[in-house]
Amino acid sequence: MERIVVAYSGGLDTSVAIRWLAEQYGAEIVSVTLDIGQGRELADVRERALALGAIRAHVIDAREEFVRDYLLPALQAGALYEDRYPLATALARPLVARRLVEVAQMERATAVAHGCRGKGNDQIRLDVSARALDPSIKVIAPARMWDMSPAQTLEYARQRDLAVPPAMADSAYSIDANLWGRSIECGVLEDPWAEPPEDIYRLTRAPQDGPDEPAYVEIGFEAGVPVTANGIAMSMLELIESLDTIAGSHGVGRIDMVENRLIGIKSREVYEAPAALVLHTAHRELERFVMARDLERLKHDLGRTYADLVYNGLWFSQTREAIDAFVRTIQPRVTGSVRLKLFKGDCRVVGRTSPFALYDQALATYDAGDAFDRSATEGFIKIWGLPIETAARKAAKHSAQVGR
Repeated sequence: MERIVVAYSGGLDTSVAIRWLAEQYGAEIVSVTLDIGQGRELADVRERALALGAIRAHVIDAREEFVRDYLLPALQAGALYEDRYPLATALARPLVARRLVEVAQMERATAVAHGCRGKGNDQIRLDVSARALDPSIKVIAPARMWDMSPAQTLEYARQRDLAVPPAMADSAYSIDANLWGRSIECGVLEDPWAEPPEDIYRLTRAPQDGPDEPAYVEIGFEAGVPVTANGIAMSMLELIESLDTIAGSHGVGRIDMVENRLIGIKSREVYEAPAALVLHTAHRELERFVMARDLERLKHDLGRTYADLVYNGLWFSQTREAIDAFVRTIQPRVTGSVRLKLFKGDCRVVGRTSPFALYDQALATYDAGDAFDRSATEGFIKIWGLPIETAARKAAKHSAQVGR
């Protein structure tokens, strides 16, 4: 009998997919669920998968792996899609694909499956990643094949007495969550003019309802890795959880954007990512502080490329590996601390220090102790402006000749 391994999120589509695949393929179904920071949503996921018809249900704690192998490299690369989205959902997909393929190999399955529909980015990320890891693997996307609307999918579940939690049936939104943030789409959010309702948010307080006194957070880095918050040593996982609480309570971390999907359409997305926003802000500021201008700009451009690769499902590519190698050569100097002020939805850098800082107060100051050699300035300006001066002189000469 054929065996199929399903990436089971606990949502409507993957719940129905377990039964649909068994019926369509006459196959044994094995489910895989990763804990990557969804929280209590996973409390009964194993029992639900087995009740839906899976012969085995693997639930894997992958939080540390997610932080170490995916979130940290993306943070160090400065990966923000279209300069705003910290890629919470996109970064999780190659990890899901890796574990899906590994379990399929262990279970001697002939195929893997996921719950993505035919319009989003995740189908591309999971399909491409799974085949990059095992080119011989068969990838099935039931929701892309069965041609049912969400309402019809729910009716399918009811006709077969499949247990669907009320919250899942009643939700007007499509939501994905992990350690790095929440992604919310559909419902009223499909109108790009409509303001997002407050009830979609879970990690962030409305900025106007935040405390009337700001919070100051000092993030310490060692070789590009965030290791302390306000002087307290923490793992990056602990730091993310703490910053979600602190920044979220001050309304920091909301992103409302219309982004360009790889599939060729523009989509309105709302994200909550308090910790990701704070850490990206701090890490980039520290890089600016310790890098020469040309290197910092090159690094920023590569960060944009890195974000595109992640968003477009190309995590398992030589280009991403090459950028990672470049980024690793820079990180040892990204050591120091950045102080941020969190207030009413605003996250602002208000201080930075590093033993590798290229800032020299003796050169920058206008007060006593100024060590800048002004005598070199006139010659520098002359040489720097020589091409423009030459072009202007030639243009003036040409105009004079034409005017005769």
